[in-house]
Amino acid sequence: MEWAQVFSEGYIVGFLLLFFRFAALFIATPIFSHMNIPMTIKTTMAFFFTIVFYSSMPPLTIHLDVATIFLAILSEFVFGMAIGLVLLLAYNVITFAGGQISFMMGFSMASAIDPQSGVSMPIISQFLSLLGLMILFALDLHHWLLLFIDGSLQSVPLGGFVMQKEFFAYTMHATTNMFLVGFMIAFPITALAWLQDVIFGMLMKTMPQFNILVIGFPIKIAISFGVLIATLGTIMFLLKGQMMEAFNALEMFF
Repeated sequence: MEWAQVFSEGYIVGFLLLFFRFAALFIATPIFSHMNIPMTIKTTMAFFFTIVFYSSMPPLTIHLDVATIFLAILSEFVFGMAIGLVLLLAYNVITFAGGQISFMMGFSMASAIDPQSGVSMPIISQFLSLLGLMILFALDLHHWLLLFIDGSLQSVPLGGFVMQKEFFAYTMHATTNMFLVGFMIAFPITALAWLQDVIFGMLMKTMPQFNILVIGFPIKIAISFGVLIATLGTIMFLLKGQMMEAFNALEMFF
């Protein structure tokens, strides 16, 4: 690449579009979108990786007018948000399951602000979400995302992303799968909680002096925590499978 080309109008616009592609990625994906990461840090990271991958950027294939450049920037944002949505639907499996587990344990009112998303979330969901975040780092998902953006420069031209019908079909499938897998993760604790309710109900019929609030709830919480600890490895293994499947599904954009 010659220096005269680097400062040409086409490469300047391409640099801007590549920056917005990285910026949308850092805003939407589960790892980079953490609320505790300041926006200035995200912007700096997007600018840094734009410089790093600038040399592998192909020439632009769009017209250089204001309307086309605006639509190209919007296209880059949609591309990054679509990647984030695919990964979030897989990642939210454990947060949904954590909500079901919290409800069955009696922790539905025990919620706090999640440091990752900035919304109120049950404490079990927060615990599983933070643990799942460490699993994503262990899988090197942040590195795979950067390599994915590098590969997308050849297959998805800058400013040329068009939403395909395969994305909407996959979104419907992933949403359904999120509920199914979430219920499957929470099923051991849910089934055990129902069994405990039946046993406690029978005890209250035979022994009316049995105080379910004083004795029953601590027993239910203790047993639920025991089952959660026993199944924690399986939960993280299911999350790993969901994230790998979602990342492989990103090939539909190519």
